[in-house]
Amino acid sequence: MKNFLLIGAAGYIAPRHMKAIRETGNNLLAALDPHDSVGILDTYFPDCHFFTEFERFDRHCDKLKRAGVKIDYVVVCSPNYLHDAHIRFGLRIGADVICEKPVVLNPWNVDALREMEKETGKQVFTILQLRLHPALQALHKRILASPGSDKHIIGLKYISARGHWYLNSWKGEEQKSGGIATNIGLHFFDMLLWIFGKVNQVTVAESSPVRTSGILELEKARVEWLLSIDEQDIPDAIKEKGLRTFRSLTIDQAAIDFSDGFEQLHTRSYEEILAGRGITLAEVRKSIQLVHDIRK
Repeated sequence: MKNFLLIGAAGYIAPRHMKAIRETGNNLLAALDPHDSVGILDTYFPDCHFFTEFERFDRHCDKLKRAGVKIDYVVVCSPNYLHDAHIRFGLRIGADVICEKPVVLNPWNVDALREMEKETGKQVFTILQLRLHPALQALHKRILASPGSDKHIIGLKYISARGHWYLNSWKGEEQKSGGIATNIGLHFFDMLLWIFGKVNQVTVAESSPVRTSGILELEKARVEWLLSIDEQDIPDAIKEKGLRTFRSLTIDQAAIDFSDGFEQLHTRSYEEILAGRGITLAEVRKSIQLVHDIRK
């Protein structure tokens, strides 16, 4: 059994990490969040210590260490712009780190963290769960087996409607979230680079706080992409079902169905990390560079 700490326990994504820690047979010792809406802890780890102040959390972690309790992993689910600092905390206390996407906002932050990995002997892993989706794994194998000269035409649309709260939160501030290409698009861009190879050229056609689109020339594909949080971009047929999210991926005009199967992907990600097959900083740097270039 491994011992975990969690930073960012009140956020939207934190329960998926709590569930993954429990389903992989591990223990959550302590959690931190400035907001105290963390009753979800009772569902997964009712004995978990909880703190709203970093200083008290840090002191508790030090007491655990002095008592001989090994902290194996620090999980980072805080707002994007705080990831770098919280990852550094985890490495400093001698733990490996699991960080939600995006691991950091800029490629030079990745480089600095890789240096810190060398200094501490610990590793940073990130959650990019689309690599574990069965339909996308099958596509990955298919493209790997195809002739090297083949270049595919890809269409990617991801629309996740958000209310007015979104732009009034840290997610609406580009300096804190990285904008929607980073905040909601990173795992899609990572998936495209993983399957279709390196970036040759990126063109941004539209960029606003609620929508961004463009063309991505990859080694094995030309990708037309659209990311949006505007409900008006959702197709009427999807709205009529009462849904607020639309995902579409086509390859050479044929649809790839990956609308289902997301429920267990965080747990699968943890299984891979615990087995020594997690996604490392070296692997994720390419997609961090890409979303940085889109943003700039």
